[in-house]
Amino acid sequence: MSKKQGKKVWKWLNNITTVLLFTILIGMLAVVIISKFSGGEPGIFGYQLKTVLSGSMEPGIKTGSIIAVKPGGDMTRFKENDVITFQADEKTVITHRIVDVTKSGEHTIYQTKGDNNNAPDMDPVLSENVVGEYTGFTIPYVGYFSNFVQSKNGAFLLLIPGILLLGYSIFIIWKTLSEVEASNQRDKGQVKESAEASS
Repeated sequence: MSKKQGKKVWKWLNNITTVLLFTILIGMLAVVIISKFSGGEPGIFGYQLKTVLSGSMEPGIKTGSIIAVKPGGDMTRFKENDVITFQADEKTVITHRIVDVTKSGEHTIYQTKGDNNNAPDMDPVLSENVVGEYTGFTIPYVGYFSNFVQSKNGAFLLLIPGILLLGYSIFIIWKTLSEVEASNQRDKGQVKESAEASS
């Protein structure tokens, strides 16, 4: 391999490494920042992003997937076969399919069931506890990564791409300055030789 080809390969590897580090850093930062600003619930374009932690809705929604949920609106509007996300208790949010709808005065009560479960959920869901409607948008397995990044260990590891990127940038700047300095020295040497030759 010639010296010129070697420089091309080195430059190509530099560019690939830089883009890769920037992509990882920006992706991890985006997940953390969106989560923090939305109070721990990432959202985009008016949709909430939820991480699925169980297999109750498989095969349609895989464990570890991220799903998009549309919040707001009339929570009494849902009908049988709609998939809703609801607050089961203070800490638990569930996404299941409606199998029955009951009207009781001003209240609407939903009977729900996970597609992969043998029986309906034991507790009925009040319309007031519905968070939103599942839109059908899902990204398999990304939820594992999202949960990890939002953990203390994940937040610490977020620093690693940043440190690598900073170190790599310093190295590239140093290398570029060295090449410029070497080029200036060569130019000065050529000018000196030219001046000596003419005198």
